[in-house]
Amino acid sequence: MNIQPIKNEKIYRHTLKEIEGLMTAKMNTVEGDRLDVLVTLVEDYERKHYPIDFPDPIEAIKFMMEQRDLTVKDLVPMIGKTNRVYEVLNGKRSLTLPMIKRLHNDLGIPAESLLAN
Repeated sequence: MNIQPIKNEKIYRHTLKEIEGLMTAKMNTVEGDRLDVLVTLVEDYERKHYPIDFPDPIEAIKFMMEQRDLTVKDLVPMIGKTNRVYEVLNGKRSLTLPMIKRLHNDLGIPAESLLAN
């Protein structure tokens, strides 16, 4: 199979081109297995060299509100009274651990995003 680790940008780009040519490979074939291994190598390289930062906690909440068509009143059970929700959304009050837990459990916002900053 002759596969090697991705150690630099040149090998990374070459591997991406090779993956592109294998995208139609069927599973459980030599080409399909090669595709699986190359994708795993690329994912590892990208995780190390192109990390993705978590969004700002308030932006994560606002995004989820937009996606689910939620209002400030919908956040009251998770954050507290309406004025507290506005304070959080305007950055005047920090999220507490209980708020983070409820937002994570009720809205599915990753805890890592809510703990950022």
